[in-house]
Amino acid sequence: MRRSILHLTIILTLLLGLSLLASISWQWLVPGEWFKCPLQGMWCLPVFYLATTYNPELPNYTVNSPEAVTAIVWDYRGLDTLFETSVFYLALIAGIALARGASYKLPTGGELGLSKIVKTVSRLTLPMIITVGASIGLHGHLTPGGGFQGGATAAVAFMVAIVVFSIVFLVEHGVSKDRMLVLRSIGLTGIGLTAVTLFFAGLVLGKNTYVFQNMAKPFAELSFPWEVNGALISGTLWFFNLFEFLAVTAGFTIAFMLLAMSDAGSEEGVRHE
Repeated sequence: MRRSILHLTIILTLLLGLSLLASISWQWLVPGEWFKCPLQGMWCLPVFYLATTYNPELPNYTVNSPEAVTAIVWDYRGLDTLFETSVFYLALIAGIALARGASYKLPTGGELGLSKIVKTVSRLTLPMIITVGASIGLHGHLTPGGGFQGGATAAVAFMVAIVVFSIVFLVEHGVSKDRMLVLRSIGLTGIGLTAVTLFFAGLVLGKNTYVFQNMAKPFAELSFPWEVNGALISGTLWFFNLFEFLAVTAGFTIAFMLLAMSDAGSEEGVRHE
């Protein structure tokens, strides 16, 4: 008991000490006055982001998206987001490699999953979860959300299915880690192609363009369409969210399935055991 109190005291002391240090030294940890905008009293970079995210009066800088977070994630710092997505993809590859040879083994005897009441309710709610996830992902350029948040939400449906119906339910309905890996690869490939589409179009047309270019920029006149039939898609943002939604949904589903695996064997053994 005394040792636990001592450990808790040490942890709280360290946290309070770090908080005090950060409070005292904040003026040395943030950008100096040279980086501030004199009129707004703020730093120039966030002012630029907020002023150009959706501003038709600045056609050479605007992202044409009212959702600033998505614009920053997929336009202003798009390469960083691409690398994060790639790391997630490689982590899944490593997980699959470690779980190679594992399978979804059908238990003998008894009914799989939870009660019929829970299963009935889940059959109604699972499509709703996927629909909400798709809405969050595909409207991420208009409202808070995005492909990652939408994909994580949709993947909850597969996790619930594993808990309520068992892992066998997914396998027997055609959801396997290999197929999810294909879907994950399609999502990552789509993100990569969207990132370089205007760059290669510029090479073909003999015009200057940039990787991860969305709308036209100074000295780069090519743009993705910012609307289709009157619907705002904000250029690359809708496509990035779509492919990220697919990639994240498949990625988390693979992780859930790996965690739900039991003994070694083959996936076909689920159907024939």
